[in-house]
Amino acid sequence: MKINQVHDYAIQAHMAAIVGAEEYDRLFPGVQFSDVEGDIMYAYCPEAELAEEMEEKYSLHLSIIASEILKREVGIVMVLPRALAH
Repeated sequence: MKINQVHDYAIQAHMAAIVGAEEYDRLFPGVQFSDVEGDIMYAYCPEAELAEEMEEKYSLHLSIIASEILKREVGIVMVLPRALAH
């Protein structure tokens, strides 16, 4: 399932509310929540280091928020560098 722009922005807005403006601006610049395959959501970030940190710190938060917004179970969130986007 491809994540549309409205859902992408909704996930970003919820994360901004949770982590705060400073952390969001540092960690989430240019992030795109792309698609869901099974119960895995894929997100792409411009920098590999930020992608790793985002997945490590916030994958649980992202899975809960995405499940609510997308109205389907998201059990795993994989944040990858944009260079690996398909």
